[in-house]
Amino acid sequence: MTDHPQRMPALFIGHGSPMNTLERNRWTDGWRALGETLPRPRALLVVSAHWHIGATAVTAMANPRTIHDFRGFPPELFAFQYDAPGAPDVAREVAEIARPVPVALDEGQWGLDHGTWSVLAHLFPEADVPVVQLSIDATKPGSHHLDLGARLAPLREQGVMILGSGNVVHNLALIDWRAGDSGAAWADRFDTDVSALMRERPGDILEAGAHPDFAAAVPTPDHFLPLLTIAGLAAESGEQVRTLFEGRTMGSLSMTSHALGLNG
Repeated sequence: MTDHPQRMPALFIGHGSPMNTLERNRWTDGWRALGETLPRPRALLVVSAHWHIGATAVTAMANPRTIHDFRGFPPELFAFQYDAPGAPDVAREVAEIARPVPVALDEGQWGLDHGTWSVLAHLFPEADVPVVQLSIDATKPGSHHLDLGARLAPLREQGVMILGSGNVVHNLALIDWRAGDSGAAWADRFDTDVSALMRERPGDILEAGAHPDFAAAVPTPDHFLPLLTIAGLAAESGEQVRTLFEGRTMGSLSMTSHALGLNG
């Protein structure tokens, strides 16, 4: 194995609309600028909100396909391909390090969904870093995902950068197209309070479930759970979480991102 003495960062990115893949805006400009500062990892392990299934699995194919897991968007978005290689060796390491959590090796079913490539198109636009996706087990409680995040911590010492891709606030039913890059009062409150919790007590992130705005902000768990991976890593390492790109859009989506292990 290649020696990687540098501990890789871990990131949670609020990914928003798939159209961010093609657009230049404050969020994608921020991702591009961040990508220019990141060390080059051996591989990326991505926990995407859009692989929310009844098991824990990891992509283990050499050449993962680009999955266009949406509808109603322009042809240019369906034509987009993110041709990063896979990393079957890293997939096997993930399965080993997660024990006793059983992790299935997916050698042909899934690939890279838009929760992954809409962000990586800006962070690593050359698609030259191997990418592995880890599914979210929809049958498990938040405590399971927090614990699994902590178990993944040694991968950062082995050259693997870990990325959670979701949204702290994600309520498509309450989208306000007139809101622009702003949030409803309840969305602002919840996002701000979760950011404080991540910075101050990431190991207690499950307290967010008792927040008075939780039901509106997290009507389904899929987009929130990738944050728990990063919270678990932070609790395990004791590193300070930085809040990046803070803000809301369309009233009911948070684009706030968090970083672990970044200098400055």
